[in-house]
Amino acid sequence: MNADATQAEQAVKETGWYQPRVAMRAMRKLMENGEDTAQVFRIIRAMSGPARKKHFKRFIKTPVGRRVMATRQSLADRLNDRDALGAMPDGSLGRAYLAFVERENLSADGLAEASVEGGRLAGTEDQKLYSDRTRDMHDLWHVTSGYGRDGLGELSLLAFSYAQLGNLGVAMIIFFGARSAFRETGDRRIWTAIWEGYRNGRRATRWAEEDWEGLLEAPLDDVRKQIGAERPDVYRKVFSDFAAAAQQPTQVTA
Repeated sequence: MNADATQAEQAVKETGWYQPRVAMRAMRKLMENGEDTAQVFRIIRAMSGPARKKHFKRFIKTPVGRRVMATRQSLADRLNDRDALGAMPDGSLGRAYLAFVERENLSADGLAEASVEGGRLAGTEDQKLYSDRTRDMHDLWHVTSGYGRDGLGELSLLAFSYAQLGNLGVAMIIFFGARSAFRETGDRRIWTAIWEGYRNGRRATRWAEEDWEGLLEAPLDDVRKQIGAERPDVYRKVFSDFAAAAQQPTQVTA
């Protein structure tokens, strides 16, 4: 673990509160290199404040939370079993997720490695299990919400996530990322698309508490209805326009 990760972890461990200086250092590095995912986790952990504990307490009171805590079940293990995902029915969430990660060359382990590099957040083993679970479902949220991995898709999904989990570090990433994108394009619809993501997050069920293992074999359309995933129409329109202007193929999550 490098010095920045150690500092971020120790700062949160000592105070259990917000660490804006740590977050801003990581933010500068993220703005210099948008592919440096470890900085995302540093920002989120430095600015987690009381939100993580609040949502953890909610989670462990749910049937899914009680099961996860009792079995120590890892969502990543299920998502990394590509043979099992490939054997799921056509049109299922599991098959859609598999197609997504294969197309994007992703894995649940990749997120885990970036989060470790970003520094572990202090807490009990149960809290860490919950944090790992919310981290590992990120790409499931991409598939289910309809947001792609382009810059606007990531910002819009982060807005969805902020509405769901309330981490101020996520809000920081959204603001600086959207400001940069607006300066580059001059298109105010960037803010509208991000607001749409936040609004959709507010209207959906609490996704961190959903039984994702049980939902994998269900038809994706049914899953979206069950957990309140609304179509990101503004995002799709803006993304399509940006792609057309750049003469690039449009490809977002189904």
